[in-house]
Amino acid sequence: MTGSLPLRPRLRALRPEAFGADPSGARLERIRRSPNFADGVFQNPVGARTRPSGSMLEFAKTYFRKEQRIRRSPAASVPVYPTTLAELAKPPVSGLRLTWMGHSSVLAEIDGRRVLFDPVWGERCSPFPFAGPRRLHPVPVPLASLGPVDAVVISHDHYDHLDLPTVKQLAGTDTVFAVPLGVGAHLEHWGVSADRLRELDWNETTEIAGLSLTATPARHFCGRGLRNQQHTLWASWVVAGDEHRIFHSGDTGYFPGFREIGAAHGPFDATMIQIGAYSEYWPDIHMTPEEGMRAHLDLQGGIPHGTMLPIHWGTFNLAPHPWEEPGEGTLAAAQDLGAAVALPIPGQPFEPGAADAPAEPWWRPFAASAAAAAAPPPVPSAAAEPQPPAAREEPETVGS
Repeated sequence: MTGSLPLRPRLRALRPEAFGADPSGARLERIRRSPNFADGVFQNPVGARTRPSGSMLEFAKTYFRKEQRIRRSPAASVPVYPTTLAELAKPPVSGLRLTWMGHSSVLAEIDGRRVLFDPVWGERCSPFPFAGPRRLHPVPVPLASLGPVDAVVISHDHYDHLDLPTVKQLAGTDTVFAVPLGVGAHLEHWGVSADRLRELDWNETTEIAGLSLTATPARHFCGRGLRNQQHTLWASWVVAGDEHRIFHSGDTGYFPGFREIGAAHGPFDATMIQIGAYSEYWPDIHMTPEEGMRAHLDLQGGIPHGTMLPIHWGTFNLAPHPWEEPGEGTLAAAQDLGAAVALPIPGQPFEPGAADAPAEPWWRPFAASAAAAAAPPPVPSAAAEPQPPAAREEPETVGS
């Protein structure tokens, strides 16, 4: 038809903005030169299955079993810490303070600078505003009220780590973004200028505001659109200031590389470790709490040192395990190994190593199992009253 666009550009025009953009040009050439890129895709440091394994029939039975569906969400609204802004106005006494905002989003105040990891302020981790996993608690602090941030660090481009509404809001600030190789294509597509991007391959380092930021290996995968080309890298991150060092795992399965990262960059004053959204159906790309604690010890040279902050749990329903299980598993693993673990309510600032660092299992009153135990037994009757239909569970994101 005269004047019509060819098929490929027309299809591209229909692509949701949240899908981002594919790397091209000089960025794509740099990706192809990466030592971590082979056979047309980025490679994991050790082999990993990135799609669910095992019987899909058995997975479906587990997924749709009523009692397990109920336990995947809290029984009541998850609390957030009420006075975050007032506390963040005061500089940390030790020079290091972490504020877990939920899931993998953490504000780190380190040696006079502020770093925001994997900020997700959107209501859903999904390309669509009407579908996908919805928040189980409010954002503790409005993004506009958070104040200036020196660096935003992105671990990879999955929706629960790279959030379009959040990036668009941050694009209007002076914040510099540190991202894995290829992820910059998404950010430029959403309005972040190229001069505010630091795009790193594994084991590359950049300096931002006097901090050293290093992209380190992780065992995961990438992709946002219908065609997952594996052309964006995933990473864990090391951030070092004059006095402190911290580590953020991003999403990863357990692998021996944690020991190498610790030997090269540790020990760390604090580690932020993924311990949620695991499953026997994708064992290579997410860690269990026990594996997460093992990774923490590997990063610290095999001895309990520093504080471990569990992340990637509590905020979105992304896996078949009970909502509270990652917290309980982390607490048990820490007690078994004598490791220091911080257990803040979302939005609760704390200084790693401080005597008042939060260490109580705050989630227990909100777990579905606790609510069921506290509920009075049902009264049998010959004709039971009709019950309202159960609330529709939001679809989960497998392997996010």
